[in-house]
Amino acid sequence: MKTADYATVPTPIGPFTVIADADGAVLASGWTADAEGLRGLVHPQLRPAALRRYDALDELTDTVERYHQGELDAIDGVAVRQVSGPFLEHAWSVLRAVPAGAPITYTAFALRSGRPEAVRAAANACARNAAALFVPCHRILRTDGSLGGFRWGLGCKRWLLAHERAAEDKAQLTR
Repeated sequence: MKTADYATVPTPIGPFTVIADADGAVLASGWTADAEGLRGLVHPQLRPAALRRYDALDELTDTVERYHQGELDAIDGVAVRQVSGPFLEHAWSVLRAVPAGAPITYTAFALRSGRPEAVRAAANACARNAAALFVPCHRILRTDGSLGGFRWGLGCKRWLLAHERAAEDKAQLTR
């Protein structure tokens, strides 16, 4: 029986839960305390049969806290494990390259993903992303600049974008 570990971390925008496999790779994460709901987002091929709760997951918990305190690049090196078809897997890797504080549109995301005509497929990659924050789908906006959708709510997406913009503005002042 495959078991994964999880922990829930308090953040300024609510509880954030991370599910990680035995290697420490993130299988699912998001602003919720519902670990079972998150487990359901994991692709069946990777989905653990059971979850083991911890108060913290050492480096992962530390990374989540550092990000929410303004160290935006803390999430960059975290291993993430998601599976799907080739386009979605590639699109998720492209999402990880979108810099904090510089959101792009779904159209630009489709272009960066190598399929400029596939704007809906790019939006689907965001919607099917199980590893929120570590695969930062919150950095993708509608063509008109509006927020679009976000599994964890538009208030959460708005906070994340403002948090990243403020941290980047602060970093620019110190450079």
